[in-house]
Amino acid sequence: MELEKYIGVMVHRADLKLNNYYQKVVNPFDITVDQWEILVVLWEQEGITQKELAERLYKDQTNIARMLFKLEKKGFIHRVIHETDRRSLRVYLTSKGREIEDEILAPSIEAYKKTIEGLTEEEVETFRRTLSIMYNNVKDL
Repeated sequence: MELEKYIGVMVHRADLKLNNYYQKVVNPFDITVDQWEILVVLWEQEGITQKELAERLYKDQTNIARMLFKLEKKGFIHRVIHETDRRSLRVYLTSKGREIEDEILAPSIEAYKKTIEGLTEEEVETFRRTLSIMYNNVKDL
């Protein structure tokens, strides 16, 4: 089979281009795509632990801690020691982190629309299901 026909190669190439595109979208806010993902999760649900964030984003806890440190330095979030587990930290948005939501989400949604341009909602859902199946097929290998 030719290299271009391997799904993993195609997904990786698309991921590189999409990541590059989305980084351009969030650059004006002085954040990375990874930091943007953290903010999106926190806009949905504040007060989750660093471990929960890592699990939700499929990222290493050490990397999450590093990203949170940078977001904290920029004034978007703050961390509080968990009330029942002193080894754990809960993550909360600051007022700056809450206020910037609409500013960041508008161009993010535009970027998403550009990404799926030419696809029907059904095609997008099928693609999501397909990627999920592929992920599950290899996640424990």
